[in-house]
Amino acid sequence: MTEITAQSRARAVKAAQGLEPFDLLLTNATLVDVATAELRAADVGIIDNMIASVHPQGTRQDAKEVVDLTGRFLAPGLIDMHVHFESSHMTPANYASVIVPQGTTTIMCDPHELANVFGMDGVRYGIEASKGLPLRILFTAPSSIPSTEGLETSGAYFSGKEMEEMLSWPEVVGVAEVMDMKGVLAGSKRMTEIVAAGIKANKLVEGHARGLKGPELQAYLAAGVTSDHELTSAEDFLEKLRSGLSIEIRGSHDYLLPDIVKALNELPFASSQISICTDDVFPDDLVSKGGICDVLRRLIQYGLDPVTAIRFATLNASYRLRRTDIGLISAGRIADIVVLSDLQTMKINTVYASGKIVPKGVKIASPPVSNMEAISHSMKVRPLTLEDFEVRVPNVADGIHRLRAIHGARFTEWHEADLEVKNGFAVLPDAYNRLFIMNRHGKPDAQPQCALLGDWGTMTGALATSYSHDSHNLVVLGKDPKEMLLAANSLIEMGGGVCVVKNGRVIASIALPIAGMISEEDPEIIRQNYNTVKAATDTIMEWKPPYRVFKAIEGISLACNAGPHLTDLGLTDGGTKEILPILASQPAIPV
Repeated sequence: MTEITAQSRARAVKAAQGLEPFDLLLTNATLVDVATAELRAADVGIIDNMIASVHPQGTRQDAKEVVDLTGRFLAPGLIDMHVHFESSHMTPANYASVIVPQGTTTIMCDPHELANVFGMDGVRYGIEASKGLPLRILFTAPSSIPSTEGLETSGAYFSGKEMEEMLSWPEVVGVAEVMDMKGVLAGSKRMTEIVAAGIKANKLVEGHARGLKGPELQAYLAAGVTSDHELTSAEDFLEKLRSGLSIEIRGSHDYLLPDIVKALNELPFASSQISICTDDVFPDDLVSKGGICDVLRRLIQYGLDPVTAIRFATLNASYRLRRTDIGLISAGRIADIVVLSDLQTMKINTVYASGKIVPKGVKIASPPVSNMEAISHSMKVRPLTLEDFEVRVPNVADGIHRLRAIHGARFTEWHEADLEVKNGFAVLPDAYNRLFIMNRHGKPDAQPQCALLGDWGTMTGALATSYSHDSHNLVVLGKDPKEMLLAANSLIEMGGGVCVVKNGRVIASIALPIAGMISEEDPEIIRQNYNTVKAATDTIMEWKPPYRVFKAIEGISLACNAGPHLTDLGLTDGGTKEILPILASQPAIPV
């Protein structure tokens, strides 16, 4: 997306005074003035990619093109303050072709999914693949490679040196979400270097303060982190806002939004510290419901004033980004403008990105990428065997033993069960399934890890995925080792993606050959394939919302969160930062 040139600005100065005609004049609409919270009549004159004038209706008619927008509203282009576009499984160009017609013209992107697979090459791919699009993509330097040092391994390792290099790139506006909260609070060398690099570069330091409160929250801010999107309740939202954090209300946890809106409406005023983000939106919801526009629609439905909601996603976001050229419909800013017919439902008719209409359903060409070969061939896994999918209990005699198990989804808990061990393997009762993880990034000494997974019903098939936050190792869920093996091997052969097996055969799959997470197919094809995989998974899983849902599979090994998780290093606890043996009688190993 182009920025304003000196030539355009000189022409705009003349046009604003009536000394030359506008290139484009938008007339007779109601302006959503996010600076004053007014809805007021105004016309907007545009020169090249910038707004030259916002003036009383009917006072100017001199323009190369005049568009009558009677009955419509004009709002600034929407800004998504924290997103991993990889979750859409689309290339940046295809992602832009979906979200720009929905009203989003700027995103702040954390490419840590790509970076966890291919390191700096993954980040470079994201930047190169985003050039020249009608979507402004502002990159942050991934700090979570891996997300929790010592508890997992991924395809790369970033510390202060890598951060300093990425922060020197013009496309990078800050440090991406700092997920290793324990490392920050403990003053680990790596996390201290990472945060310090952002501060030294005078760029943003984005946070991930899940579960932090009281002294720990204060310490996290004191370290230099300045934002958070990991809200867990209205009380958590208020404490973090009062602490001084910039809050990015996240749309991916809808069950929290009604209480957050209620808390917002009880405050004396709507803070300029609040913006909006999607974080992760999967292809089915992105195409059918939308990104930021859908988050705003739901916030308004839950009782938030529409103009306030739009201000959060525009002017407030521009303040946070330190960008005075976007976020407001005013002279001197880039002409990112959304035309709506209804504010209550966020019904969007037309979107101007840098003064040009971006129509719906039109494919946006992908820019050339120099390192495509470097981000392919990501399934570097040795041949797997049936035995790899057994739950190993080493160094014990056959008999009954008390074993540790992971219980639940999203907010997991440790459980213990007295189970039979035979020939070194646990015999699983109906109450437990198997969770398998193996490093897929070519680690030479990688060993398969298989654990007991409870409170997931009884699985009647198997699912394998190469998309698993945040290290994106090979993850397989199931009951029967034979079906798990088939799902894993089929996925490896596909070059990455998601594969569902039932009754000894593959019943659905989606191939994601770029880093095991992105497809070059058109968005509608990706949506259809993703829906097919979800529908197939419905036949082998017993869901229990809001936590035990399809989305929970992709975050099942997220080691930075408190509670038990299985990673490529074994049973871990993100809260205590320990690796635990499966035998409950054996002590944990601090990391």
